Amino acid sequence: MGNRKSTGGLRQQHSLDALLAEIRCGHTCAMQQPPGRRPVLQASTRSRLLIVSQAPGRKVEESGIPFDDVSGERLRDWLRIDRATFYDADRVAIVPMDFCYPGKGRSGDLPPRPACAAIWHPRLFSLLTGVQLTLAIGQYAQVGMLGDARDATLTDTVRNWRTHLARGVLPLPHPSPRNRPWVMHHPWFEAELLPVLRKRVAAALADTD
Repeated sequence: MGNRKSTGGLRQQHSLDALLAEIRCGHTCAMQQPPGRRPVLQASTRSRLLIVSQAPGRKVEESGIPFDDVSGERLRDWLRIDRATFYDADRVAIVPMDFCYPGKGRSGDLPPRPACAAIWHPRLFSLLTGVQLTLAIGQYAQVGMLGDARDATLTDTVRNWRTHLARGVLPLPHPSPRNRPWVMHHPWFEAELLPVLRKRVAAALADTD
């Protein structure tokens, strides 16, 4: 029984490795992504925490490391985990709505391109069977993960985190420095949500078979 389970786990990991290689190769996305872009994500069939974000920024695209910026430092502080844990794919999967930097717009980075999630997410998520908790970071991730269950605004969706957490998805604002005023204007985020977030993250990462 144990050998069959182990063999099945290895087969599933091989399937995920092949899918990640296909994503990083980029042929399927060639018609949708700008030239020179490279996908940035991490995942393992053993991942316990799934972070669904928006899209990598320019700095992250250059380094090829998810959340390798100030936003990442702040996110890790929210989660109370260190870099080694954060970048251990066997513990944390990081899957943006758009794997590539979408480019610059008039007032900041362009939004994630819908085609990316539509092409890859169903196949990818079907292989992440070890996930215990999913975080939906930012408006676009909440649209993707909650669909019609989300609330009218990001603030309302995050405010109603208890309802969404019951479905296995915890919505968060983006940890960008630009959102510091949002956190200051909504003290319940740090007082009520963050303690539960840290407790749930710790429990998910400690839950190993």
